Amino acid sequence: MKEFTAKTLEEAIAQACEALGVKENALVYEVKEEKKGLFKKTATIGVYQIEDAADYIESYLKGALKALGVEVTTTSTIEEDVIKVVIDSPRNPIIIGKNGKTLQALNEIAKIALSTRFRHRYRIALDVGGYKEDRYSRITRIARRAAHDVQRSHVDVSLDPMTPDERRVVHNALAGFRNIKTESFGEGQDRAVTIEYVEDGEESEQ
Repeated sequence: MKEFTAKTLEEAIAQACEALGVKENALVYEVKEEKKGLFKKTATIGVYQIEDAADYIESYLKGALKALGVEVTTTSTIEEDVIKVVIDSPRNPIIIGKNGKTLQALNEIAKIALSTRFRHRYRIALDVGGYKEDRYSRITRIARRAAHDVQRSHVDVSLDPMTPDERRVVHNALAGFRNIKTESFGEGQDRAVTIEYVEDGEESEQ
């Protein structure tokens, strides 16, 4: 956390925005102190940066899983404003759950914890022992194979329901494919991706 002090709260916020190179609506802060005396007025704010959020969620995850009897180690990195946390434990399969459902739920809990603590919507991606990376690779292979089939047959193909990050992998993997357009459809846990054949010049990604 970095602190900024000025004569008024507005000036402290402006000072922080200028120093950090961000707009006010992207500034995550809390008012540490605001003095309104007869002769002197000051305001101090503490500004959170994404690194603070990463440290917090690592500690939160360790504590939450320890409470469930699972000791873990965590490593966090920040890539393109996404907090990526890799969890490792002798009991990785328990944390992952069947078809990754437990990991998916844990990811949602982490999002809520960050939003509650910082009043800001940070993007976060959890992985356990490389599970997600392996799954992304498998999904990419399946999507590319399906896209080749669609190119040959001109028959659209719908993939199985996926999480938002997995659907994004499909869209990105097929973005450069000729005569292929991908679209997400469905609601909630049933949301999936369809791979469609289109004529030249109509390719797009959604």
